[in-house]
Amino acid sequence: MRRIAFGLIGTAMFATAGSAMAANIVQTAEQAGSFTTLLAAAQAAGLADALSGPGPLTVFAPTDEAFAALPEGTVENLLKPENKDQLVAVLSYHVVGSQITSDMIAEGTTEVETLKASGDRAIMVTRTAAGVTVDGATVVSADIRADNGVIHVIDKVILPSD
Repeated sequence: MRRIAFGLIGTAMFATAGSAMAANIVQTAEQAGSFTTLLAAAQAAGLADALSGPGPLTVFAPTDEAFAALPEGTVENLLKPENKDQLVAVLSYHVVGSQITSDMIAEGTTEVETLKASGDRAIMVTRTAAGVTVDGATVVSADIRADNGVIHVIDKVILPSD
């Protein structure tokens, strides 16, 4: 895999940033207070335990505002029990099964494989002088460390093409 690098951006929104790692990804996201939709979706999809597990993981975490920007009814539709497989596909498209920190991201575009089970599994991570994007979503805060991986906050929900 080509090595790439995020810049450290705005980690102040997390209580755990810069402090000793004492929380897993789910706990770290809960402490931030801006991921209630993501956490509710992970719970509904049955993925919260996996995100609390040993890792290492990288989560490209959309904020509540990112979920709110989806077309009306999208989140509610994904949260229906009959759409659990689709919800799992969307959420697992935001998770990489290894830890990718900012010092691993270099200029250019790199394809990174996610934990999505089938179909379109790769996301495109692009670094330019303007910043880092992941499938068109901007990384607004990078390298939020947890004891089982790292969170990079993004401003959009990224959707697999299938």
